[in-house]
Amino acid sequence: MLETLKNAFRIKDIRKKLFFTFCMIVVIRLGSQLPIPGVDRSYFANWFAQQSNDAFNFFSAFTGGSFERMSIFALSITPYITSSIIMQLMTIAIPALEEMHKDGEEGRKKIASITRYVTVALALIESIAMTIGFGNSGLIPNMNILSGFTVVAALTAGSAFLMWLGERITENGVGNGISIVLMVNILSSIPADITGLFELFVKGKPLARAGFAALVIIAVILVTIVLVILLDDAQRRIPVQYAKKMQGRKMLGGQSTYIPLKVNTAGVIPVIFASSLMSIPQIVMSFAGKNGGTGIGGTILGMLSQNNWFNLSHPIYSVGLLLYIVLIVFFAYFYTSITFNPIEVADNMKKQGGFIPGIRPGKPTTDYLNRVLGNIIILGAIGLIIVVLIPVFFNGMFGAQVSFGGTSIIIIVGVILETLKQIESQMLVRNYKGFLTD
Repeated sequence: MLETLKNAFRIKDIRKKLFFTFCMIVVIRLGSQLPIPGVDRSYFANWFAQQSNDAFNFFSAFTGGSFERMSIFALSITPYITSSIIMQLMTIAIPALEEMHKDGEEGRKKIASITRYVTVALALIESIAMTIGFGNSGLIPNMNILSGFTVVAALTAGSAFLMWLGERITENGVGNGISIVLMVNILSSIPADITGLFELFVKGKPLARAGFAALVIIAVILVTIVLVILLDDAQRRIPVQYAKKMQGRKMLGGQSTYIPLKVNTAGVIPVIFASSLMSIPQIVMSFAGKNGGTGIGGTILGMLSQNNWFNLSHPIYSVGLLLYIVLIVFFAYFYTSITFNPIEVADNMKKQGGFIPGIRPGKPTTDYLNRVLGNIIILGAIGLIIVVLIPVFFNGMFGAQVSFGGTSIIIIVGVILETLKQIESQMLVRNYKGFLTD
C-alpha cells in the first residue's frame, strides 16, 4: 500500500488528483464544524448525551459527529445513501427504470440525475422533521417560521453540498467520492474512541495489566481488519468456456474465462439494513420521551440495543442478537437477489456461445448459478456476522463503548482498498500510454 502511494506521488496527474481529494476532505471537515444559524448547540449536545441506545451513536459515526454538533452537515450523505438504495430497488420493480439502466452510459446518467432529486427530497423531509421535532423543545430558542425555514434550508443545503463534493471527488480526484466522504466521517471519530479505550483500560492501571490490555486492543483491531480484507477479496470463480465459431475466413472463440462471484456480494448493506430496522423502535421511543421502563417494553428495547448484548449482568438482552443474525442473513440473500440475476447471466452466456464446463446451457446453468450463489451468500453472511460482532462482544463484555464497530471497519477498509485499486489502474493505464508513445 505504501509503495503504491509512493509511486503515485511521482506521477503528476495522480498527484494533482490526490491533492484535490485532500482539499475536498479539508472542506468536509471544516463544514462539519460550522453551526446552523439560530440553533442552540448546547441543547442538542445535552440531549444526545442522554440517549442510551446505539441508534444515534451509529448515525453520529456516519455523520462524523456533525449530527450531535448540529452543524450544517448534520444529515451528512445519509439521504444520498438512502436514495441510492431506493433507486436500486426501484430499478428492479419499475420496468421503465430497468430499461433506462440497460441503456448504457446515457441511461445511468439519467438514473444518477433522478437519484440526486430524490436525495434532495429526502434531505428536505428529514430537515423538516428534525426542525419540528426539536425546534419547539429548545433546539431553536426563538422558534418561528423564519428561524425554522433557516434551519431546514441549512440542513438540506448541507446534505446537497456534500453530495456535490462527493461527485467532484469522483470526477477530479481518486476513488468514489461518496464513499470517501463516508470514510472520512467515520475516521474522524476514531481518535476519540481510541482515547476512551486508553483511559478505560490502560491509564492508571498497573504496568503489566496496562500492557496486556493495550496488546489485546491492538490485536482485536488488527484481526478485525485482516478478516475484513479477506472477506472483501474472497471470490468464487466459475469457469466459462466459449465455443469456437467461423466468422468469414477466421475461427473465433474458444476462449476460457470465469465469472467472479464475490463471497460478500452484498457488502455492508445487510448490516446497515439490519441495524436500521432494529433501531427504529429505539428512535421512536426516544422521540416519545420514553425508554420502555422496566416492564416487557423495556426488556424488548434492551434486546434491540447492541450495547446490551454479551452483557453478563443482563443475559436476556442477548436474545436480540439472534434477531440481528437472522436479519443480516435475510438481507444478504435479498440484496444479492436484486443485484445479481442468474437467469440473465445464463441467457447472455448462451447468446454468446458460452457455457460452464459440465453444465448444459439454459436452465441447468441457471440452477447451477443459483446453487453456487446460495452457498456463497451464506458464507459471506457468516463472515460478515463474525466481523460485525467482534467489537460488539468486547463492548458488551468489557464495557468498551466506542462509536465505531465492525460496520465502520468494513466501510473504511473497503474504501481504502477500492481507492488503492483505482490508483493502481490509473498508473497502469499511464504506463501503457507511455509505452505506446515512446
